Amino acid sequence: MDDVSRHVSRIVVNADGALEVTTTMTFEGGAPETLTQRFRTKEPLVDDRAYASEVSDLTATADGQPAQLTRSEDDEHVVATIAAPGANEIVLTYRVVGAATRTPDGQTLVKWDVLQGLSVGAREVEGEVLAPGQFTDFKCVAGAPGSQSACALAEGAPHDSINPRFVDGPRGAGEIVGPRITFPANMVASNEQIHEYWTVGRAFTGTGWPLATALAALLLGAAVLYALHRRAGRDAHPSGDPIEVARFDAVGPGEVEFRPGREVLPGEVGTVADERVDPIDITATILDLAVHGHLRITELPRRSEFAPTDWYLARLDSDISGLRAYEKDLLDVVAPADGSEILVSTIGPTVAGAIPEIQSDLYDEVVEQGFFDRRPDDTRNVWNMAALIVLILGVVATGVLAAFTRFGLTGLAIIAIGLGLAFVAQEMPARTAKGARLLAGLGQLRSQLLSQTTDQMPNGREYEELSEVLPYAIVLGGAERWLDAIVRSDDDDTPDSTDLNWYHGPDNWHLRDLPDSLRNFITTMNGNLFAR
Repeated sequence: MDDVSRHVSRIVVNADGALEVTTTMTFEGGAPETLTQRFRTKEPLVDDRAYASEVSDLTATADGQPAQLTRSEDDEHVVATIAAPGANEIVLTYRVVGAATRTPDGQTLVKWDVLQGLSVGAREVEGEVLAPGQFTDFKCVAGAPGSQSACALAEGAPHDSINPRFVDGPRGAGEIVGPRITFPANMVASNEQIHEYWTVGRAFTGTGWPLATALAALLLGAAVLYALHRRAGRDAHPSGDPIEVARFDAVGPGEVEFRPGREVLPGEVGTVADERVDPIDITATILDLAVHGHLRITELPRRSEFAPTDWYLARLDSDISGLRAYEKDLLDVVAPADGSEILVSTIGPTVAGAIPEIQSDLYDEVVEQGFFDRRPDDTRNVWNMAALIVLILGVVATGVLAAFTRFGLTGLAIIAIGLGLAFVAQEMPARTAKGARLLAGLGQLRSQLLSQTTDQMPNGREYEELSEVLPYAIVLGGAERWLDAIVRSDDDDTPDSTDLNWYHGPDNWHLRDLPDSLRNFITTMNGNLFAR
């Protein structure tokens, strides 16, 4: 393939920094079938940046006639492919924007390689720069791409009347030759364009404005979350004395009775205390129904030493008129009115499937009694949905900001705010003034359950009185010490399988087995009722 015998360029520098370039390539033996020139449009800088140039208005003629020119691009090049086989002279013209960059001292440096990325070599390279006024510095570089070696000739000095020109050659395919000329900023304007490459470090810059913006977003988000919780998630001020749920009354010298008010039942106690219907609230309700004679829990003998314990539940009292909606529903599930006995081990999806409705009834009950203005689960759902929306917006914002800016940390800050809102959502159910009074009363009852002497129940009624305490103690704490009190009330070594009217055990069962039996029952019942 024949090289270009003479490569002559004329560069017109406009006042706005744009370049008009005309290059004439002469071939002694005719041009090749296709001639390709690759213009580099990215020049690397520090910090994953690059100067970006635009090459436009590409045209070509061959021996004075329009030539076929095909333009293509990749991330860092514009490629001109000219089809003019055998032509003696090819003239290529184009426009460049972005080659006029700002120098540290505020001047404008124009740099462009008129010879670059050519698919053939050039024996002689010449060029002339036509400027709009006086320049302050001029040189020419040549060699491999990126070279700073001087051209064979670069003539033109500040304040000369002649246009600066340069000469070099020969140069091989792909090598460069180009001027570097500096102008005062008021003579030639800078039109530099900075391209920032995407990197994780750039997208999530941890300094300067990106960091400050992310921190500001976090602080603002935290302030909004705090304000939301203060406004919507705080309990109303309790106006009045604590609501007494139950108390221990002295009935004689050294004797006390446990007197539950029955206005607030164990399941409601747990719901108001932690603003949700937990498995233990349902199980405590089952025990409360048993203690008050509506059903009996019977522990069955184990089939073998290593077999799991099982129980059956049977209804005792057919009168449920005094029960609340959730108690009736629960009783119908675990001890049907037809008298059939339900094995705990066989409580499957059908029975467990009724639990959400029972939980819903219990939420409705605490609202109906005025402890909450709105169901706690509905309140959490609303705020959880808001948190989900913020999280989605944060993910989208992170993607967009990280892809196009240095402010990816701000998107992460929005995600953090969404996570914070999801956490705050769990605390948003707010008790009414009545609910706050009840909560104070529950605190008093819990203190009594943990400190009240357990051996002062009326003689002969220990089992009955201590049993009434258990559902409340299971929800609020202290159940172990009241179970131990039942064990201590047993004053003989004979089996006690039917001594408790609400819990029967196998023939060889003793009251000292009650703590273990009840722990197993609660664990198994919770697991079976809330299985998915």
